Amino acid sequence: MNLNAIIIDDEKMAQNLLYAMLQDNCPDIKVLERCNDLSSGITAINKHKPDVVFLDIEMPEHSGLEILTFFKEEELFFDIVFVTAYSEFAVDAFKLSAADYLLKPINSENLIKAIKRLQKRKEKTGGQTQVLSTLKNNLDAQSIKKIAITVGQGVKLIELCELVYMKADRSYTEVVLKNNQLFIVSKNLGQFEEALEPCSNFIRINKSYIVNLDFITEINKSDGGFIMLDNKHEIAISLEKRDAIMKLIEQKIYKV
Repeated sequence: MNLNAIIIDDEKMAQNLLYAMLQDNCPDIKVLERCNDLSSGITAINKHKPDVVFLDIEMPEHSGLEILTFFKEEELFFDIVFVTAYSEFAVDAFKLSAADYLLKPINSENLIKAIKRLQKRKEKTGGQTQVLSTLKNNLDAQSIKKIAITVGQGVKLIELCELVYMKADRSYTEVVLKNNQLFIVSKNLGQFEEALEPCSNFIRINKSYIVNLDFITEINKSDGGFIMLDNKHEIAISLEKRDAIMKLIEQKIYKV
């Protein structure tokens, strides 16, 4: 799939490097313009109507995240790949917000993977405004508050305090909320485990489940060990990790 692109980055060297890497590794991507700041980038977007914008976040005058203030929701016709040197915390925010990103310094393998994800995503529509809004909120708060999941042709924003558990379903994951809503997401449980790692309330208690500790109402050490959630759902604890998991659950719940 051929895609037209714009690069927005205040660092000329970073612009040139990404441009060269796209030429060498991604022949389907045609860069129409390179911009030094968000203002000139907005002008270029309105002029060229690109499929994708490679956008730096930390720039003088305007943060890349302020792109939301320049477009109405229906005008966000392009995808965004953030190019950033942000901290480890911000990487977690990107993951949970379903925003695509490239970490500086960029390597060709990650760039190719990002382009493949982008081309696949272009087959779907919707959700860009919600993704960017969730990312901005999580970054501004300096703590993860929400997770964005792809549902159908759009994106569902979920408060982490509403998320009870996640259950593996082959290459999919069932996401269950406290109001008993269930969503089937086309990500495996391992991807969610990695993204939720900085959120201390979530723990993988066996091969198939990640649970929110706030919803555990009972810990039972009989029959190999299991927990009870406040929706009366029982989940067995992994035998191989039973002692470690049991200790961790007790420490977090009882603040030992």
